[in-house]
Amino acid sequence: MDSFKDVIGHKNVISYIENAVRQNKVSHAYILNGARGSGKNMLAMLFAGTLLCENQGADPCNECHSCKQVDSKSHPDLITIESLENSIGVDVIRTKINNDIMIKPYQGPYKIYIIDGADRMTEQAQNALLKTIEEPPEYAVILLLTENAEKLLPTITSRCVMLKLRNVKDTLIKKYLMEKMGVPDYKAEMCTAFAQGNIGRAVLLAKNEKYDAIREEAVNLLRNIRGMEFNALLEAVRHIHAYKLDVEEYFDIIMIWYRDVLMYKATRDVDKIVFKELIPEIRERAMKSSYEGIELVLESLEKSKARLRANVNFALVMELLFLTIKEN
Repeated sequence: MDSFKDVIGHKNVISYIENAVRQNKVSHAYILNGARGSGKNMLAMLFAGTLLCENQGADPCNECHSCKQVDSKSHPDLITIESLENSIGVDVIRTKINNDIMIKPYQGPYKIYIIDGADRMTEQAQNALLKTIEEPPEYAVILLLTENAEKLLPTITSRCVMLKLRNVKDTLIKKYLMEKMGVPDYKAEMCTAFAQGNIGRAVLLAKNEKYDAIREEAVNLLRNIRGMEFNALLEAVRHIHAYKLDVEEYFDIIMIWYRDVLMYKATRDVDKIVFKELIPEIRERAMKSSYEGIELVLESLEKSKARLRANVNFALVMELLFLTIKEN
């Protein structure tokens, strides 16, 4: 297990947690809200480790028996609930939390429940959890990890401390990739731009052994998209699954290219371009596309991600996106 000092960014959240622990003002329920890869799980485990640490500091010591149990996820007073499907049902909440929470901690001062993907709880499950959050035992701490806290019932959010994970500065992400992971400068810059403030996503791409192939496929698609038939485009996007990269993340790579186009069109400054090896193509597209057209493509990429999350037909989403790109 790491320490809070190892976390990149999120200083306000860390400061809040450390102060709550030092002043013995730990709340009974928290919401850690942030995008996938933003660090919710790491912060939740560090928070839990700190509360269960036998040395009772503002950071886990990583040496005591409890810290080692938390690190190996075998601590009897730390219960984690994950969404293995698209939702977390009422039976899971009743079994894992409601029927268990009145049993006192086995060895520590706290009993901690981490619900990963809490925004995927059904309304029944949330109502069942609400009864527990309203009158929890003194030793209980419930951590709700969400990507979209707005999906939680207002009665849940009003009884929890909201900790929002903000985007991490690009300079910090790039520095981490280069100094801690040994990523070359050109690759670190691309991964940082791709991450859009999310260090988990930057690390995911940096660790991907097929990074160069992913970038090359994206580049080829962007170079040839206006002359490709729809079926060829669809196959190109489907092929990214071979690289274990999410479709939304592939969209983000395309989005970076179009932002380069917009940046060049507005400033003519090539130093701010991420895809520096594509400057001729970016210059050409900037000359041919209007500001409105580029903005329309960027908006279409965001809409396509939202539609895929809503389980809209994949081929239909792609068709609408590619038509927008071809026309602009």
